[in-house]
Amino acid sequence: MSNRELVVLGTASQAPTRSRNHNGYLLRWDGTGFLFDPGEGAQRQMIHAGVSAHDIDRICISHFHGDHCLGVPGVVQRLSLDRLRRPVHAHFPAGGAGFFRNLRYASAFDEVVDLQERPIEQEGTIATGPFGRLEAVRLDHRIETFGYRLVEPDSRRMAPERLAELGVRGAAIGKLQRERTLRLDSGRLVALEEVSEPRPGQRFGFVMDTRLCDGVFTVADGADLLVIESTFLDEDARLADEYRHLTAAQAARVAAECGVRCLVLTHFSQRYSDPQRFHDEAAAVFDGTVVVAEDLQRVPVPRRR
Repeated sequence: MSNRELVVLGTASQAPTRSRNHNGYLLRWDGTGFLFDPGEGAQRQMIHAGVSAHDIDRICISHFHGDHCLGVPGVVQRLSLDRLRRPVHAHFPAGGAGFFRNLRYASAFDEVVDLQERPIEQEGTIATGPFGRLEAVRLDHRIETFGYRLVEPDSRRMAPERLAELGVRGAAIGKLQRERTLRLDSGRLVALEEVSEPRPGQRFGFVMDTRLCDGVFTVADGADLLVIESTFLDEDARLADEYRHLTAAQAARVAAECGVRCLVLTHFSQRYSDPQRFHDEAAAVFDGTVVVAEDLQRVPVPRRR
């Protein structure tokens, strides 16, 4: 199993269908789990997908339309039912803080989990940790909406043959990585750049309900994996703009212009019965990997470049 993967819990838009639950996406990123937009039925979908409450470290809500947040009560209560002992952070638009409180305490339960509310007041970095940097970016929907962007810092990849050539081994390698220079017994000073090469950090983007705007491109920039709504097909572009949503072609254009590696389309309108149409429309614009998301699917983050 990849230690960086997307677990899809639901892919419908406003109304669920027989084969598509409301939204829900768990990103496993090494030791951290990000639950994005848990819609109605998310707790049951977690069971079907083999996802535990213990997999969740952060809950990230893009906006407070029901298909993106009505699963919060069940998820929050499950965190307490399973007696999660570490804090869980909840990120959401500050303008919807009242909605979050109502969802959090929608019914009586024994609150055990330490759920720390982190309302988003403005764009920018909203959390840092071993995972890197979590950013919020404002989108253009009918209510306050944010996209999320996870950025791993760039690092360096050690070159074993060069280390061996210079006789750098064991604990000395760690010292060189920490201090960036190492004085050898011979007196020679070795710089980290001599025995390593750049290793770009990975990036993940999450874009839900919005029409095209600068924020969409900001979230998608350089993403190894981009999860993005494609509610409509391009034949209904007028409706997409009216309701402030994206088409599959628009999502693909974003991916192409932003250097995305794997494009995951989701949040499909029930008006369409053939998911292949979303793939074909996107593939005509974007020549990278296109995934038309299905409920309970797992999508690995592409291997490092």
